[in-house]
Amino acid sequence: MSDVVILFSGQGAQKVGMGKDFYESSAMARDLFQRADEVLGFPLSAVMFEGPDEELTRTSRCQPALYLHGLVALAMLRERVSGLNPVAAAGLSLGEFTAHAAAGTFSFEDGLRLVARRGLFMEEACSATRGAMAALIGGEEDGVKALAAECGVDVANFNAPGQIVLSGTVEGIDAAVEKARDHGIRRAIKLNVAGAYHSRLMQSAQDQLASELAGVAMRSPSLPVVCNFGASEVSDPAEIRSMLEKQVTGSVRWTESIRLLCDRGHRNFIELGPGKVLAGLVAKIEKEAIVRSVEDLASLEAVVEQLG
Repeated sequence: MSDVVILFSGQGAQKVGMGKDFYESSAMARDLFQRADEVLGFPLSAVMFEGPDEELTRTSRCQPALYLHGLVALAMLRERVSGLNPVAAAGLSLGEFTAHAAAGTFSFEDGLRLVARRGLFMEEACSATRGAMAALIGGEEDGVKALAAECGVDVANFNAPGQIVLSGTVEGIDAAVEKARDHGIRRAIKLNVAGAYHSRLMQSAQDQLASELAGVAMRSPSLPVVCNFGASEVSDPAEIRSMLEKQVTGSVRWTESIRLLCDRGHRNFIELGPGKVLAGLVAKIEKEAIVRSVEDLASLEAVVEQLG
């Protein structure tokens, strides 16, 4: 099956046990897990397989964990589906790095080091600021933007129609939750997160990541990769660095990214990562889209069978 777009999970999808059955069933998967542990200098695989949950949830742990899991899942799929030839790739926030690694923009090892540093920088930024996030359900984009401006916070994620996330100071987010109905938003739910991702409070993390990106060898991806910040295809290494940097404080324009892919005629997607978060979002964006999710051995075998 050649006309398929691969999608990679973002932070929040992680769960204890992720990738363990891949490790146990495949020598190729074991090699990738072992290489990752060696590159990072700590047993990431043990954190993924055994937890505890508080350790896996740490930004500096879950980001490399999701990157590794997504690439292992893709490698397992390629091993079983000889004709798999993805036509494009995208990833939600952290998943954009995984998409670039899958497209050969940078090496497995360089990407792993990058996301581990990104996670650490963001973790440090969370500790240094008092940030929060809130999910807004049932609002229009203009109303959400007006609310964000009024409360001095940022729009972190345009996830799907009627599903937008705000990010900023605790005071600003509390005010936004309080005033949401005044802007035509049905529900506002404060999220249980460590800080204000994709907001101006992540500026220190963005600045540090820029230095890391400058030192990584990059080439044009072998297939189109759609970036979150621009909701556009990026192929020039300098532009890729810029988009990955700006994404830390910028909005994740997932709705527009998926619409871009659908406008190009793509309707078949494979989600690589724990859970089915992206499948749910894509279904809200494009009702005709088909999303198959690969998160473990059972779902992998089901997808292989469906692809024939």
